[in-house]
Amino acid sequence: MAKDKKFSWGSALVGAAAASAAALALSSKPRDPTFHLISIDITSFKLNFPVLDAETILTVHVTNPNVAPIRYSDTVMSIYYAGALLGSAPVEAGSQPPRSCQLLRLPARLSGLQLAQHAKRFVADVGRREMVLDSTVDISGTAKVLWWNHGFKVHVDSRVFVDPVYLDVIDQENQAKLELFINS
Repeated sequence: MAKDKKFSWGSALVGAAAASAAALALSSKPRDPTFHLISIDITSFKLNFPVLDAETILTVHVTNPNVAPIRYSDTVMSIYYAGALLGSAPVEAGSQPPRSCQLLRLPARLSGLQLAQHAKRFVADVGRREMVLDSTVDISGTAKVLWWNHGFKVHVDSRVFVDPVYLDVIDQENQAKLELFINS
């Protein structure tokens, strides 16, 4: 004998609530923010006898893919050429809304002395119209979810391929490592 099963609204609502909770948990999982260098603009040259330093503005596109707004503290981005520190760019403290993108304009000073110490490699890079700049930055802050402050620390390593004649960004590889911890 086959038994007739009745539809139960209670079971349907419990199933829908469980599916919604699972979807919320999966979408709330912290994800690494992304950083992409959009452009390098030279604003001026400063005489640092016997060489010239270049004052630049780095335009960086930052994406917060998370469901919580974030606040981050001051830090410094270090820029390397051929393994030597070429310059740095201060990153001021700020915040970013959830699931959003921002453009950061970072002032940087690039050392002409460090570039002069790698003159042979730099001349070869100019001839190939491609030079490799590496950068690292550690960004720490908090993401507030309801009444909890979730602390985070992101370490970003970037390798940027630049045309040294026009300072156009050709390509880049970014690697971010996210660490989470809970603040009380």
